[in-house]
Amino acid sequence: MPILTLIAADSLESGIISEACDRLAAHSCVPATTDWLAEGRAVDIVFDGTLAHARTAVATLEDRVDVVVQHEEQRRKMLLVSDMDSTMITVECIDELADFAGIKPEIAAITERAMAGELDFAEALKARVALLAGLDAEMIEQCLHERVRPMPGAETLVRTMTAWGAHAVLVSGGFTSFTGPVAAMLGFAEVHANVLEIEQGRLTGRLAADIVDAATKRQVLQSAAGTLG
Repeated sequence: MPILTLIAADSLESGIISEACDRLAAHSCVPATTDWLAEGRAVDIVFDGTLAHARTAVATLEDRVDVVVQHEEQRRKMLLVSDMDSTMITVECIDELADFAGIKPEIAAITERAMAGELDFAEALKARVALLAGLDAEMIEQCLHERVRPMPGAETLVRTMTAWGAHAVLVSGGFTSFTGPVAAMLGFAEVHANVLEIEQGRLTGRLAADIVDAATKRQVLQSAAGTLG
């Protein structure tokens, strides 16, 4: 049976379940049963209809709750491939590291231009890393300790999935100096990220290997999916 799941950060708004059921019915998806996954926060609505129609029906709810439409038998996923910064952790590591170097505004400005599509990712990454030249490598450990915090629910997600045998991959345009500890903290089995070049205890302002970018993330996802079948 197909299932619509509504998930709220804190609590589901009053009436949103009824609204979802009404929207499903209006798109030829007849609601059957409603079951709480977590009282007041996450609910399953079993319905009779197509996934495509259901997704169209509840698309307008996505600004208020997380919406998942899937077949019950495909519910338990066996692969998780995730980004790190502002996804599994609450910060952008390069911006926080720049703060320790006293150049956060300069690096944050480049980050903003890259996210706005004004700069190529690789170009922007090299420019930001170059600004970190000379920074004491011990600042990485301090940044990790003082600034890096897991996103609420991140560890629960990863460890719950891996407990039933799923493979969890952390792939980031950030740096191995951060992804390694974060992966260990949250329970990821595989990690891909950029390598900061360090000489005599200081950052050189260069990367020590090929850049991990969107194309790399796609390749990692496709490779993992292929390996797992």
